[in-house]
Amino acid sequence: MTTTQARTVTVAAESDSRRHARPPARRSGRMTVGRVLLYAALIAIAAIYIYPFLIQVVTSFKTDPDAASNAASLLPQTWTTAAYQKLFLTSDFPLWFKNSAIVTIFVTVGRVFFDSLAGYALARLHFRGRGAIFAGLVAVMSVPLVVLLIPKFLVINTLGIYDSYTGMILPLLVDAAGVFIMKNFFESIPVSVEEQARIDGAGTFRVFWSVVLPMATPALITIVILSFQGSWNELSHFIISTQSPQLTTLTKGVASLASGQLSQGTQYPLKLAAAAVMTIPVAVMFFIFQRRIMNSSEGAVKE
Repeated sequence: MTTTQARTVTVAAESDSRRHARPPARRSGRMTVGRVLLYAALIAIAAIYIYPFLIQVVTSFKTDPDAASNAASLLPQTWTTAAYQKLFLTSDFPLWFKNSAIVTIFVTVGRVFFDSLAGYALARLHFRGRGAIFAGLVAVMSVPLVVLLIPKFLVINTLGIYDSYTGMILPLLVDAAGVFIMKNFFESIPVSVEEQARIDGAGTFRVFWSVVLPMATPALITIVILSFQGSWNELSHFIISTQSPQLTTLTKGVASLASGQLSQGTQYPLKLAAAAVMTIPVAVMFFIFQRRIMNSSEGAVKE
């Protein structure tokens, strides 16, 4: 091969390499533009979602005239904590908060125990009618809760637990969705783990409590969050199970504030201050445990 031919081959090779190198650069540029547009859209959606919450928090620090005249403004003319002082010092808000805390703690603990127990029985124990029970469980999940309000009231009244903590807590101790979640998670745990424990002499409940339940931590945390949020925000059940002002929960109390039954005028700062304080426990609970919700890799076991 002559020198001229060698140079020609080299130039052709370089041109081919440049030709093949251009498309990736263009592709990366298009991907960057697409990613920027996607992030911009997500930021816009997040802003639209967060904006009402920001208005709620900011308005709680406004005066009544400022809140009425500049409802959508994020800059109060005068920052004041008068709404929070009135809420905690001259209203029944602390009593509502205490009642909600008592009910929520008992309901959350009860659901974690009973939902996991029922879920394990449906997943592992073989007994007559297990399929019918599970079908009934799924059927209950499809029934609107409002349909069950009157039957629930009749049962609570017949048992003599109306207008009491027992009537507020007992009907909420088990929920169909929690049992369904725990059943599906227990079925994902290898049976060989339980067989090894039974060979060592452990009974059914010991296997459940000491072996299987610790492996179901992700599902348990999911139940804790859902139970805490559900019982803390529950309203319809407390409407039909209590009537005493001493047993009013946050949801009933804040609903009364929002409807104007306990205040005169608009009272926007007072109402939104109550709503803002009410959201704090649920938000804290979620942010603490959000990374561990249904992380099934924690329960994985090598066979």
